[in-house]
Amino acid sequence: VEKYRPQALSELVSHRDILSTIQRFISEDRLPHLLLYGPPGTGKTSTILACARQLYQEREFGSMVLELNASDDRGIDIIRGPILSFASTRTIFKKGFKLVILDEADAMTQDAQNALRRVIEKFTENTRFCLICNYLSKIIPALQSRCTRFRFGPLTPELMVPRLQHVIQEEGVDVTEDGMKALVTLSSGDMRRALNILQSTTMAFGKVTEENVYTCTGHPLKSDIANILDWMLNQDFSTAYRKIMELKTLKGLALQDILTEIHLFVHRVDFPPSIRIQLLIKMADIEYRLAAGTSEKIQLSSLIAAFQVTRDLIVAEA
Repeated sequence: VEKYRPQALSELVSHRDILSTIQRFISEDRLPHLLLYGPPGTGKTSTILACARQLYQEREFGSMVLELNASDDRGIDIIRGPILSFASTRTIFKKGFKLVILDEADAMTQDAQNALRRVIEKFTENTRFCLICNYLSKIIPALQSRCTRFRFGPLTPELMVPRLQHVIQEEGVDVTEDGMKALVTLSSGDMRRALNILQSTTMAFGKVTEENVYTCTGHPLKSDIANILDWMLNQDFSTAYRKIMELKTLKGLALQDILTEIHLFVHRVDFPPSIRIQLLIKMADIEYRLAAGTSEKIQLSSLIAAFQVTRDLIVAEA
């Protein structure tokens, strides 16, 4: 993941509009305070680091950029101490501004965020702040209004595939067409996750196929889910229960994952609306109970029961 982290703004694959805006800010030398937010693995940190590389040369990087992550201490003392002193001092030889990058800013306490707003305001002429977070709602409104916000959405498959192919070629990995699809599906727009899955699957199996990807991540296969659905709707209760339990034990599947996958199937299968509604309510209940830490066996029988009731209702309607 770090080996292929984009180094320049031009190398970033996604969010062209955001990048062109930031590029314009830099070229006109009018960079505002930034707030980058969005799900992990969508290029927020890479973007700001690429900006920093473009703004400063290698040797002045240390004196011009202060990067603090959630792993560093960023309590109120740090804001009032090191950050304040970094922001308030001017550089002697270089015109332009310094850059303070606060990665994962949503992990900062309310107090620290409150202390920060004053610092941001006071030292705007020689320092720019860039806050990065996953959830905008965790940043206090006072900070949001002082920054220019950019939302980094999940990457689309069209953007991810070329980048993955580049990595695959460089590393000489054997990937099948369906393996590629599985990578993109399972990572759901998170580039970092896609590369991690690719790497672990390659190391475990040597060849990246759909089955290997699903096995490696412990996700239930599409065919397994189809089978489970088939058993629940077409077998009697005890047979269905026995078969699903065997499959769960054999493949080491969690009921939570099975439920999530089946939910997608339920929307595709052509049930009468009233019956589908009942079934979805039942499945929502089961998921809630699973989250509360109940026994998987009881919840599994509850799931099968829900489907059997659905089946009887459909037969009755027909």
